[in-house]
Amino acid sequence: MKIIIKTDINRTIKEVSESFNLKLFKALKPPFVGLEIPRFDGCLKGDEVHLKIKFGFLSQDWISLITEQNEDENEWYFIDEGRNLPPPLKRWKHRHRVVKTGETSVKIIDDIFYSTNNSLLDFIIYPAMYIQFWLRKTAYKKFFKNN
Repeated sequence: MKIIIKTDINRTIKEVSESFNLKLFKALKPPFVGLEIPRFDGCLKGDEVHLKIKFGFLSQDWISLITEQNEDENEWYFIDEGRNLPPPLKRWKHRHRVVKTGETSVKIIDDIFYSTNNSLLDFIIYPAMYIQFWLRKTAYKKFFKNN
């Protein structure tokens, strides 16, 4: 299943790409979800991110590997791919793109592919997945307004 969320930010590519760090990652946490981050290497190829996601008394591990990272004068991006995912997810690929739209403006694009290996289940969880990333629009705007 595919999700694409776009957010306009009045910053340069360099300002935004340099802000993709642990502080921003924590600011993007969805509400009502507990989150521990035992490991956050960064956004370069080969880096890992380890999460412990908490829903009430349930706790699930999530491990992603940064499999690709690139930049030029018009775009910066990195891709994280799930290596250990909480059920029911079986596959996860998230391309984080920052695309130049003006001298001091960019579009942050969350381009996500996920699969449970069951089309019906993918469809059922789509609204929750979509809302979780749609909420990032507000979080990005708030973060870049205050930082």
